[in-house]
Amino acid sequence: MLNAEIYITKEKGIGGTIRNKYEDFYVEEIPEIVPSGEGPNVWIWIEKVGRTTLDVLLDISRDLHISRKRMGFAGMKDKKAITQQWICISNMDSEEQFNEVLDLKGKVHNTKFLKVLRGQKKLRMGQLLGNKFKILIKGIEDVEKSSEIANNILKNLEETGVPNYFGWQRFGKPRTNTHLVGKALVANDLKETVRLYIGNPYEEESGEMKVARSLYDEGNLEKSYELMGKGLRYERMMLRELLKDKKKGRINEESYMKAIYSLPKPLQRMFVHAYQSYLFNKAVSKRVAMGIDKYIKGDIVIDNEEHLIHDKSPEELQKMINNFEANSTSPLYGTKVPLATGDVGKMEEEILIDEHLKREDFECVKMPRLGSHGLRRSIRFKIWDSKAIATDEGVFVEFSISKGSYATAVLREVMKNEVV
Repeated sequence: MLNAEIYITKEKGIGGTIRNKYEDFYVEEIPEIVPSGEGPNVWIWIEKVGRTTLDVLLDISRDLHISRKRMGFAGMKDKKAITQQWICISNMDSEEQFNEVLDLKGKVHNTKFLKVLRGQKKLRMGQLLGNKFKILIKGIEDVEKSSEIANNILKNLEETGVPNYFGWQRFGKPRTNTHLVGKALVANDLKETVRLYIGNPYEEESGEMKVARSLYDEGNLEKSYELMGKGLRYERMMLRELLKDKKKGRINEESYMKAIYSLPKPLQRMFVHAYQSYLFNKAVSKRVAMGIDKYIKGDIVIDNEEHLIHDKSPEELQKMINNFEANSTSPLYGTKVPLATGDVGKMEEEILIDEHLKREDFECVKMPRLGSHGLRRSIRFKIWDSKAIATDEGVFVEFSISKGSYATAVLREVMKNEVV
């Protein structure tokens, strides 16, 4: 995992591979609220395969001829997997509108509508308890021994918690550049922000993709757009905006700004978030090395509602950490994020110095809507209901984890190799 340097379990790990096919990686959302069956909003329990949550929402908004802004979801789910989750369309009061949603059953690419219900409330980002995973690890020689090792690792993780690293999904794989786009945004270099997203070909990409991106870098926007396949829908959105201004005889700073703002808001925000996540992984690696379940003097500690804890003694904080009632944190760097003190704070400052950054840089003065105040995020997350089973095909693992955390952080400890 990018910038993740520390393992907390001592076993060698079982190796193997995941996502050999979509059916090997199953994710089910654990919802915080469920629709009542009545109300002005339409909730859909979807099962998608090989698609991002955002792609599905864009397809539905297109087919219903409504704004994507009317659609909500609690969390982004893996693309290379079978996943189930709620999505919500607001203000669909009439029976005709409800039937229009029902008519989409079987028509949205690689997406099933398992339930369609009315709800009083809208669904917003973060309104989930966690996610349940069922994952098959293949390429294992001794599945019996490996399942025993996996169960020991999972048991240890249930006792200590799991390092709260951001997984490859946050940064992109094999095209790992989302954090670099965010870094350019924080540096207020909008031309480079756009170039890194549309151009900047990666060796692992297909030949036509590389050609299309290279053409952008060479300034041939028309030909680049022509060669951008349907899989590059967001690059095409940006290029359309740039081509409008090119026809007017100029591409300037405002053109690049409009290109970025042409993207769906969750994607716009993802760039700076990815750069924050890149720095966070580095901070977590260094902090976890001091003890994942140990209070260190100078730590900033949060409870399970993510409120800062100010009024507890070190002994009380340690007891709360032992009981998973509280967690030490690392910074998602931003303009207003507080830094720890003592040795922990010194380490957090050094990361900024290494990146030639100041917290105020996250204001993103040229595109302030995409700036970030930052926040403190737990250095670990809880895992429960975990087990590993030997099967004819490999080691089958099941576990549930809290929202905002990555299953690949668990698998990284179990497998001890690169997990994508």
